[in-house]
Amino acid sequence: MRKGKSFFILTLLLLNLFSMTIEGGAGDFWGINLARGFKDIKNHNPVITHKFTADPGLLEYNGFIFVYGTNDGSLEGYTPAKNEYSKITTINIMSSADLVNWSDHGTITVSGPNGIAKWASNAWAPTACHKKINGKEQFFLYFANNASGIGVLVADSPTGPWRDPLGRPLISRQTPNSNVEWLFDPAVFVDNDGNGYLYYGGGVPAGRDASPNTIRGVKLGNDMISISGVPVNINPPWVFEDSGINRIGNTYFYSYCTNWSGGPLGNARIGYMTSSSPLGPFTYKGTCFNNPGDFFGTAGNNHHTIITFKGQTYIFYHAEWLNKQAYGSMLGYRTTHVDVMPVNGNTLGQAKGSLSGVKQLFNYNPYQTCFFHTMAWQGGVAVFGSGYPSVVYNRGDWTGVSNVDFSSGAKSITIKGGSINGATVRISVDSPSGTVIGYVSIPATGDFYNHKEATGTIQNVWGVKNLFFVASGDCVLSTYKFSS
Repeated sequence: MRKGKSFFILTLLLLNLFSMTIEGGAGDFWGINLARGFKDIKNHNPVITHKFTADPGLLEYNGFIFVYGTNDGSLEGYTPAKNEYSKITTINIMSSADLVNWSDHGTITVSGPNGIAKWASNAWAPTACHKKINGKEQFFLYFANNASGIGVLVADSPTGPWRDPLGRPLISRQTPNSNVEWLFDPAVFVDNDGNGYLYYGGGVPAGRDASPNTIRGVKLGNDMISISGVPVNINPPWVFEDSGINRIGNTYFYSYCTNWSGGPLGNARIGYMTSSSPLGPFTYKGTCFNNPGDFFGTAGNNHHTIITFKGQTYIFYHAEWLNKQAYGSMLGYRTTHVDVMPVNGNTLGQAKGSLSGVKQLFNYNPYQTCFFHTMAWQGGVAVFGSGYPSVVYNRGDWTGVSNVDFSSGAKSITIKGGSINGATVRISVDSPSGTVIGYVSIPATGDFYNHKEATGTIQNVWGVKNLFFVASGDCVLSTYKFSS
């Protein structure tokens, strides 16, 4: 009798707990299939996996690295046709302070009838810098209009909005000493004295594999949207494309991609030269990064930017690893990676491409206003808008944030978002299917643009954790904040 009564009480307790769990949101996730995440949780490359961003150009500002890249398109659930570069008119922007959690700032339409620079037909291989002019910080984005010229956009912030100050190319074939094979792939640099310099060009004239002489460098005017003087010849051996420029100490490093002629420097590797002056003369030193095919089995064009950030030098580059994982074959869709670039005085070492990527520079703070468009991993999501966009989730879609510091504990989370019919967000640690620490019900707001705040209770989370959000249904999420 006593045993039966105890069993009955235990059964009631379990049923009550089960009922509370269902009400808490677990029932909304019955039978859910998580969207595929292409990047393993232990890896940090590619930097983002929901869209393809090629030709990364960099800008450091206010403790963040901003990446501007050719928009090769979004990751889709079907096999697309081969990437057609002639149709690319947009540029992606993303940023990170810790080099693992990346904020997607959306895509800007640069060229074409709906673009900022309507005179241009394409937008490839951007580069960027900032400079204080007349006491005001200005941001400059240079891009290639296919292979026929270099344009420039200007903004008051690194994410825009951008404007076309010239209404024409900054560099064209009418620019003195600029009638090279390919008038593209710009690199920009602002020296310690405030003077800016632009580098551009590429291509291999017939019979001149070893000495193409198709790269030019020029000092920019103080306004950064004009040139000062005649562009000078910079003649890297076996050059193909992809200018890069850095100053480390008192040495200027010009780097570039070698051509595909089978020369002694190797095919499509990153070579570099050094000088004591920003416009040379430069002396060839060697190569510092092999073709991505040597690391990922996906040989293709090679495009890079080198930057020193918080005491460490890195190389950003693109590869078709994600393309091959998603579509089974290489179709020309490239994605940005970052790895360490060894430096020894005036010599660059051999950087190695990897999926593990770089170490996170510091832990993520969840007690500030956080944006869902900042993520280290994802499955299925898309980003909507520009600047500080929202993230679109369908059932089973998820995002993850690396090394979130819950040292103060957490008792609740407030999420701002919208949903036509309502949805539940499951919050877990370790993995998208890991230990659940809470649920938040996103109310039915009538549309995806009307965002409201919703709060949920958080239980049993301490220390540094990888944090994940999974959606039970269609919703658009913008911000979240934990309370300790």
